Amino acid sequence: MIHLHFTSVIIAVILFFVAVMMQNGSKGQKITHMILRVFYILIIISGGVVFSSQMAGPMAMEYGLKLLGGLLVIGMMEMVLVRKQKSKSTGVLWALFIIFLVFTVYMGAHLPLGFLHI
Repeated sequence: MIHLHFTSVIIAVILFFVAVMMQNGSKGQKITHMILRVFYILIIISGGVVFSSQMAGPMAMEYGLKLLGGLLVIGMMEMVLVRKQKSKSTGVLWALFIIFLVFTVYMGAHLPLGFLHI
């Protein structure tokens, strides 16, 4: 399940940047955004399975923080895209996205199921 989660996250981040670079309101951007939302669901489900498998372990709190960070990353991705489509400022949201993404990747890399330990 961890490989599905990791792959979904990588694809979602790539799709996010592709959607951001597309022209506002284009059909391609809308399709990419909808595909990205499907990957949000995959990330949440696979992350929930990973989290539930580690809840009884000694690092449950760290996995909980990673779960929270991941949800915040998904929230920032969605907010950046929606505000961009409405032609509103996204500067603060980009900063929060980067902070949450760095935190979540750091937590994911250093936890026992992370890619530094596989």
